[in-house]
Amino acid sequence: MFQLLLSFLVVVAVAERPSLSYDAAALHTSSPVQQIPIIRDERVHPAADGTYSFDVETGDGVVRHESGGPGGAQQGTVSFTFPDGQVFDLQFVADVNGYQPQSPFLPVAPAFPHPIPAHALEQIERARLELEARAREERQSLSQGQADPSRLYGQPQ
Repeated sequence: MFQLLLSFLVVVAVAERPSLSYDAAALHTSSPVQQIPIIRDERVHPAADGTYSFDVETGDGVVRHESGGPGGAQQGTVSFTFPDGQVFDLQFVADVNGYQPQSPFLPVAPAFPHPIPAHALEQIERARLELEARAREERQSLSQGQADPSRLYGQPQ
């Protein structure tokens, strides 16, 4: 047991430690890292009542505005241009109703109520028929005076 513990400690001591710095990935790239300049950075730090705002614009076209107020409510916009020339715009509100983003780029759920697939309708009908059959059997056994308590309970899950 002691030898096993000792060998484990030796393996741990010799093992290569991973780099914990943010620039570790840059060491493995073959091209130089491009630094994007900040064109505008206007910030109003939180006041006593919790209000704040910031506006940031970078050299690669990213523009972000956000503001917040008392109680944690926030609102803002983000925009940038994709390499193919499309402009991405996102507006959001975050309040007691949660985070509510709006953008034409976000997926949209189908309108509700949407049609129920045929296989789901078949399963629902099958379950209804099984419940009716079970109820019929229970009524029959009770009317014949053969109360079987085990039939009154569901099958174990």
